[in-house]
Amino acid sequence: MVLDAFSVRVALGVVTVTLFILFCASFHRTRSPYAGWWSLALLEFMVGNAAFLLNGTTHQQWANPVGNVLVVAGAFSVWAGARSLRDLKTTPWQLAVGAGITAVASVLEDPGTNVWSGGFVYLAMMTVGIALAAKDLWFIKASHSQVHKALSLAAGLLALYYLGRWGVYAAEGPTSATFRTYFGPAPSGLVSMVLLVTVSFSMTALTSDQLIKGLKERAARDHLTGLLNRGTFLELATGELNRLRATESGVAIVLADLDHFKAVNDEYGHGAGDVALKAFAAACTASARSTDLIARYGGEEFILFLPGATQERAESIASEISRRMAAMAVPEGVTFPTISYGVTSSPRAAADLAFMIEVADAALYSAKAQGRNRIVGADRLEAAIIADEARS
Repeated sequence: MVLDAFSVRVALGVVTVTLFILFCASFHRTRSPYAGWWSLALLEFMVGNAAFLLNGTTHQQWANPVGNVLVVAGAFSVWAGARSLRDLKTTPWQLAVGAGITAVASVLEDPGTNVWSGGFVYLAMMTVGIALAAKDLWFIKASHSQVHKALSLAAGLLALYYLGRWGVYAAEGPTSATFRTYFGPAPSGLVSMVLLVTVSFSMTALTSDQLIKGLKERAARDHLTGLLNRGTFLELATGELNRLRATESGVAIVLADLDHFKAVNDEYGHGAGDVALKAFAAACTASARSTDLIARYGGEEFILFLPGATQERAESIASEISRRMAAMAVPEGVTFPTISYGVTSSPRAAADLAFMIEVADAALYSAKAQGRNRIVGADRLEAAIIADEARS
């Protein structure tokens, strides 16, 4: 039995329209980036395949290149969706390069009379786009449902199918019996239809994972500054401290407090206070390393957990934070507060977290007692004395 290409494409169009409507509704409800990219890919596949239905008519001159470009764009949109699950951004040029090359190749090969104008490049770009999607789906973090592995394999098989189409096209041409039987429009449309349904069925799980991840991220962070909240910080820092003990690595803690912060709110309003808090959070993030933990500990108080840092390094980071804070643009008529710091360290992460925070807090208390806007450090030998003095 020979598959009818026109009928298969009509069926593929009906399936794509149905899936597009369903996923548009999902994106409208959830605002999941992945659902958005998949909806865009379905739209591009749908319009692109509709353009192919005009092959053999007077509209083939423009419809064939448009179909090639849109279907390739759809493949790269699938890749962008896979990247979104890894919290990676896709730039416009990354999306446009494959479609642009396909457009040039399609226009140059007489699309008015050649149904396969630009076919060599079209098949190559489809292979690349789908293979990139398979790669990024495979490397999604394990916190996501393992359905991404199955999706990666499905995308990988489709990429291999398009690689086979490209290879046979290059070796024998689109009119060969092998190409028409296994890789022509009808069999490829049938393969695409099956995979679209299969993949779309799994999209709900991936979209839900993305939403759950976003909710967890928001729950773990302070809504104003974007830094970790106190509970999440204590949980992560405790686990990291246990790891550092096992490797006999050092650790330092910096406790910071914005001086006379209440006066900022009273004089300039709470909006100015919020700006100061966000500015300090940005200064901390810019001064610390990606491995450091930074949290809003409460009100105008912040804490940094610095794995492997010495006392000198921790105090240097505190100085850098103040320097960045002082260099930031300030709203007209507003003065940012200075900062007081309490810093402590442990050469081999011997102390427990609660004790180190207590020592840093005592050092911070000492900094404020000495006139604020300064860094007071407490090393391991001074820790017990300072903590005792703070309690008395």
